[in-house]
Amino acid sequence: MLRKVLLTLLGLLIVVVAFTGPVDEISRDTAEQAFRRALVTFAIARTLNGVISVAQGTEVAVEPAGVGVNFAPGEVLDPINDLVERFSSVMLVATSALGAQNILLRISAWPGISVLVGLAVAVFLVFTWLGRSENNTRIAWRVMVVVMALRFAVPVIVIGTGLVFDTFLEAEHAKATQALQKTSEEIRELNADTNAPELPDSVLGRIGAFIDDSLDQANLTERFDSFRERMAGASEHIINLIVVFTLQTIVIPIAFLWLLVQGLRRLIEPA
Repeated sequence: MLRKVLLTLLGLLIVVVAFTGPVDEISRDTAEQAFRRALVTFAIARTLNGVISVAQGTEVAVEPAGVGVNFAPGEVLDPINDLVERFSSVMLVATSALGAQNILLRISAWPGISVLVGLAVAVFLVFTWLGRSENNTRIAWRVMVVVMALRFAVPVIVIGTGLVFDTFLEAEHAKATQALQKTSEEIRELNADTNAPELPDSVLGRIGAFIDDSLDQANLTERFDSFRERMAGASEHIINLIVVFTLQTIVIPIAFLWLLVQGLRRLIEPA
């Protein structure tokens, strides 16, 4: 008797949750945050790809004492150019996957599926309380479990993935995106230094230009050393972001899906 009462209360709770949608609201918020985060990261990837493309065709030149010194940003950027393009492709796929996730959430929240949940729960409870046919009760139980999976599987996976991201991946994502934004800004600054000013005709002007160019050469050398170090760090951050979004859009959802399937199999298989 106690078992029947508990099953009835649980069934009613499931129906209420299916129709009122608190799980849907939480999962929608989680999915929307993930989608916006992916869009921002994709925009950063495209921006970085764009400024690198510009920098690869430019040179920064100074001529202290008439001796030309050229710095080519493209020489430093060539090793990571392919990595940035692959990163952009990964972010496009990740953003598309998160967009599809939002569509699946809307499908699972369709009122028709909630009606099916209510009917399945009602049929199961009727057979449970009547207790006339063990086989019919078992079939009703399996149907109810499958319908509930259709209704709640996607929201549960989305919420679970969001919790894992917030706990283990968010800090790394924030650190990497900030670093790549700074890298893009530094490349823009280097692109702005591609045109050296013409030397003035006067003697004093030439002396002043010589001093300025000498200082510019020392400054550019220091900046390029820092630039090389930042590019090495940028490659690491790009790889970290690829790992983060691969986990968020592929590995973790599949892991949760596998756990749900295993749980469903245990629930519907004969005792």
